[in-house]
Amino acid sequence: MGTLQGRTLFITGASRGIGKAIAVAAARQGANVAIAAKTVEPHAKLPGTIFSAAEEVEAAGGKALALQVDVRSEEQIARAMAEAAERFGGIDALVNNASAIFLAGTVETPMKRFDLMHQVNVRATYACTQAAIPYLARSGNPHILNLSPPLDLSPRWFASHVAYTMSKYGMSLCVLGMAEELRPQGIAVNALWPRTTIATAAVVNLLGGEEMAAHSRKPEIVGDAAVAILAREARACTGNFFIDDEVLRAEGVTDLDRYAVTPGAELYPDLFLDPEKAP
Repeated sequence: MGTLQGRTLFITGASRGIGKAIAVAAARQGANVAIAAKTVEPHAKLPGTIFSAAEEVEAAGGKALALQVDVRSEEQIARAMAEAAERFGGIDALVNNASAIFLAGTVETPMKRFDLMHQVNVRATYACTQAAIPYLARSGNPHILNLSPPLDLSPRWFASHVAYTMSKYGMSLCVLGMAEELRPQGIAVNALWPRTTIATAAVVNLLGGEEMAAHSRKPEIVGDAAVAILAREARACTGNFFIDDEVLRAEGVTDLDRYAVTPGAELYPDLFLDPEKAP
């Protein structure tokens, strides 16, 4: 396994949850991390700010740059990318992690929720990637990693929440197309998705609450899987739809129970993965 020592990651939505877990895991290897997120003031139901995340990155051994960014704004994205590149001497990896979720049927989904999911999920992924490419093209091992599910056009993944699935699959379609588009430049483009539900604020506040969180894995499993992917040789690792536990098993990790919120408890499968197909 390679290392992220001295490399610079630009991570959207990194003030909490999976984004922060990726940032801290990279920091343990000595990476520089640009934390691009909106939250600058503590929120009662959403713990963590860009500044508290930056402190955790520094404490873990990395260097941090806290950047207040609304990923719906291409102007803010461009400024943040330029600031990160200036501070750290370039950008080696972009992690498109920021995401919005609203699980409801067509009639029950307000258009403002539809717009938010498509702005934060697929549009922001496209805009951040577009802004990052000139910097990544100058890196010795450039990666783009989208936190999005493997593509499967079975109606079962759409029927209950068409709007959300469309927005997340939009991120995955970016992987499908951009991996091939950017292959000649040696820029890897991959997706990563968790096998199980992950104990984040979204699960606690919007999905199954504390009960679901208790039967989930910790964000650290996605963080460790992400850094394993980003440390790989870009030209030999592109166009993949990775699952977190499969990545770690390939790296020789055998004890996955340590990632469980409740060790030994039955785990809830993720929204887009068939539990019967688990290895």
